[in-house]
Amino acid sequence: MSTEMKSPVAAAPPPAEETLGASRGEKLTALAQQHGALVALLLTVLVASAGFDSFATSDNLGNIAVGSTFLAIVALGMTFVIVTGGIDLSVGSTFALGGVLAAWGSQYGTLVALLLPPAVCGLIGLVNGLLIAKARLAPFIVTLAAMLLARGILLAITDEGATTYLVGETSFLATLGEDSLFGVSLLVWITALLFVLGGLMLRRSRFGQYVYAVGGNEDAASLMGAPVARTKIAVYTLSGLCAGLAGALNAAYLTSGVTIVGIGMELDAIAAVVIGGTLLTGGFGFISGTLAGVLLLQVIKNIINQIGSLDSSYQQVVSGAFLAVVVIAQTWLGRRRRML
Repeated sequence: MSTEMKSPVAAAPPPAEETLGASRGEKLTALAQQHGALVALLLTVLVASAGFDSFATSDNLGNIAVGSTFLAIVALGMTFVIVTGGIDLSVGSTFALGGVLAAWGSQYGTLVALLLPPAVCGLIGLVNGLLIAKARLAPFIVTLAAMLLARGILLAITDEGATTYLVGETSFLATLGEDSLFGVSLLVWITALLFVLGGLMLRRSRFGQYVYAVGGNEDAASLMGAPVARTKIAVYTLSGLCAGLAGALNAAYLTSGVTIVGIGMELDAIAAVVIGGTLLTGGFGFISGTLAGVLLLQVIKNIINQIGSLDSSYQQVVSGAFLAVVVIAQTWLGRRRRML
């Protein structure tokens, strides 16, 4: 009777200290990816508060919060798209279209003004999702075409931008953009509620698990029974809904449907999501990180305004620098996690 001999080196488990060190390193790396934007935001706020007397005032902080709401809602939908490994370039145009539709619909009542923008923009997102998931077209090309389509519809409604629809000052839509609760704008409360719901959806629901699975490995997700096509359609529809709703709230805030808004907003939304720690390759991302990324961009903009001697182009320079640093850091942290 023969006895199989095993190598003691192969059979021995790794040292406990080495395993513990790797585990701690992996946790620290994950925390850095998840909360890096929040740490950068807090440090920037502390420096700005020390450098500018008017920065930490309630009025200025309130302006930062209100100014962040519209980009935040757009970036919320964008987070779901990017976590699946996709991209949506149409959100800037659908945001502007949503504002025009809300202002136009306000003459027929508040219900039309609030429901029409998400319905139309959500339909555009649905078409995007169908073409990407079912026809297997590239998200970049599909959403680029949708961007041009949405902007074209906007120009057709407004006679090439010559007509600006106004929201009546006594309408509920205008009240929504002006009123506050406990000293905080209703727009901020709505945005906070949407982010809570979005966070629960992404982290605590089966749909959120599908979103992560599709972004992590689409083929593996399909083999596990995840509805890949349906998930992609859902996230692009959600992105359109968020952009349309943000546009409607912007119209409520401005009491008009401004046609020139939203230009380049898709790039700001992508930047905020990536700065917040979501990987462009998909499979990894956080709603809380996106909110931190949006606030960080808005704080940078406010600081530049506080300086006064710098024009708005410096905001793009600083935002681009932040984005470059974050992408480099994400790449390094991703490699480090694979090594641990």
